[in-house]
Amino acid sequence: MSFSTDSRDWRNWVTLGARVILGGVLIAAGLTKVGNLGGSVQAAAAYQILPYGAAQVVGWLLPFAEIGLGLVLVLGLFTRIAGVLGALLMLGFIIAISSVWARGISIDCGCFGDGGPIDKAEAIAKYPWEILRDVALMACGVWLVWSKRTFLSVDAWLFRPVEQMLARDAQRRR
Repeated sequence: MSFSTDSRDWRNWVTLGARVILGGVLIAAGLTKVGNLGGSVQAAAAYQILPYGAAQVVGWLLPFAEIGLGLVLVLGLFTRIAGVLGALLMLGFIIAISSVWARGISIDCGCFGDGGPIDKAEAIAKYPWEILRDVALMACGVWLVWSKRTFLSVDAWLFRPVEQMLARDAQRRR
C-alpha cells in the first residue's frame, strides 16, 4: 500500500504533523540550551550516567544536534533517517529519565534549559509526564520511519522525479 503525496490523504497530514511536532520540540529544546552551554553540561552531568568528561561533550553537542535534527525534520529532508534519529534520541531520553527515577535522583530533566537538583516530590511528580512526553515524541519518529514522503517536504521535491520514473517504468511493463 502506498501513500500518495496528495494533500487530501489523511496520512500525509499525520506525517506532516509528526515532522513538525518532533522537529519543533527539538528546535525549541536546543535553542533553550544553546545560549547556556554550561547549564547544558550541568544538566547532562546531573544524570550521573556518564563520566563528567563525556557528560561535558554531550552537554556541548546536544543543543546543536537537537537544532540540526529539528530543522531537518521540519523541512522534511531525509525524513526516514531523521525519524530514526529522533526516535532513538527520545529513547535515550526515556532511558535517562527512567534511570534517575529508579535510582532516586531528584533532578529537573534539563530538556528545555537548565537541569539539576530539585525537590524529590517535584521530581516524582514530573518524571512520569516527561517520560510520557518523550514516548509520544518517539512515536512521531517511528511514524516517520514507516511513512513515505509527503507534500510540503524537501524529500517530495527532491525525489519526485525518481518516483515518477519508476511509475512510468512500471506502466510500460504492463
